[in-house]
Amino acid sequence: MTRPLALFDLDNTLIDRLAAFKLWAAEFAASRRLGEEAVPWLVELDADGSLPMDTFFGLVRERFGLAEPVEVLWAAYRARLPHLVSCPAEVLDGLDRLRAAGWAVGIATNGMADNQTGKIRRTGLAARVDGWAISEAEGVRKPDVRLFEIAAHRCGASLDSGGWVVGDDPEKDIAGGRKAGLRTIWIDRGVTGEGTVADHVVTDVMSAIDLILRMAQVSTI
Repeated sequence: MTRPLALFDLDNTLIDRLAAFKLWAAEFAASRRLGEEAVPWLVELDADGSLPMDTFFGLVRERFGLAEPVEVLWAAYRARLPHLVSCPAEVLDGLDRLRAAGWAVGIATNGMADNQTGKIRRTGLAARVDGWAISEAEGVRKPDVRLFEIAAHRCGASLDSGGWVVGDDPEKDIAGGRKAGLRTIWIDRGVTGEGTVADHVVTDVMSAIDLILRMAQVSTI
């Protein structure tokens, strides 16, 4: 019997990518003596991860007259950011509870393979999920259903059996998850999402995990 599936986004869902980015911005500005005013500029330019990073570093290089090529700056960022992210212990425990309850648990994330894999491994998530799919490695990005299919397969599950997608992005996670035939839980961070149509709305991933477990209990009564 195929296990029920729960797929999670990575950035700003399982981990606080924005907090890690702010730490990186402070380090980056300090190491190059760019001044304190550079930090809010970097954070604003990043736009909560919505600006492509090659574009981001092109603009950063131009503004501050940096000598390193964009590719070097971007590679250094990807090498450093996994060291700045963390996953709360209660979230790791929540994923353990899902798996103990019989769920296949996975991650479906857009991003560069080295950066995202580093985050998954360094936060302890690798030991708490059954598999993951990263867009750069797979050559397909959310909201394309194929990334959800790959993630499900890596977890030993199938989209045909239904399940959940949990994420903070209205288009990539929620619309993509619905196209994949999965129920959706949107994490409303108060950033975007007007008109988002999800099965449920919560404010953090722990609430989403608890909701999935409660819904499963109700369905078995």
